[in-house]
Amino acid sequence: SSSQPALRDEIAAADSALFSAFNQRDLPKLMSFFTRDLEFYQDNEGVENYAQTKKDFGQMFGQSAPIQRALVSGSLEVFPIKNYGAMEVGRHRFCHAEAGQEECGTFSFVHVWRRTNNGWQIARVISYGH
Repeated sequence: SSSQPALRDEIAAADSALFSAFNQRDLPKLMSFFTRDLEFYQDNEGVENYAQTKKDFGQMFGQSAPIQRALVSGSLEVFPIKNYGAMEVGRHRFCHAEAGQEECGTFSFVHVWRRTNNGWQIARVISYGH
C-alpha cells in the first residue's frame, strides 16, 4: 500500500500541477514535467519519446474542444523507488464536448517520477485500459 505520507503529498502536488498545465493547454509548462529521456507507453498507441509526446500534446491542444483531465477520487497510490523517486499509480478521467455531449473516458496509469535538480519529473508513463 501507499507509504510515506510526505512523499504521497509531494507526488499528489506534482500530479496536480502537471494536469493544471494540461487542462490549461500550456504546452511548455506541461513538457517541463517530463524528462528528456521520457518513454511513454500506451496499450493502444505503442511507445513514444519526448519529441513525439510533445508533438501529440501540441496536436491535442490545437483541437477545438478542450480535453479536461481529472484524477479519479481515491484512486491515487504512491510508492517510493529506492535511490530514484516514486511510482504513482491511479485512474484518471478525460472529458471533452462532442456534438453538444460530454464524452469521457477513464483510464489507468503509472507515472514513474524521478527526483531531479529541477524537482519532480516523469521519466516513464504507462497508460492503459483504452
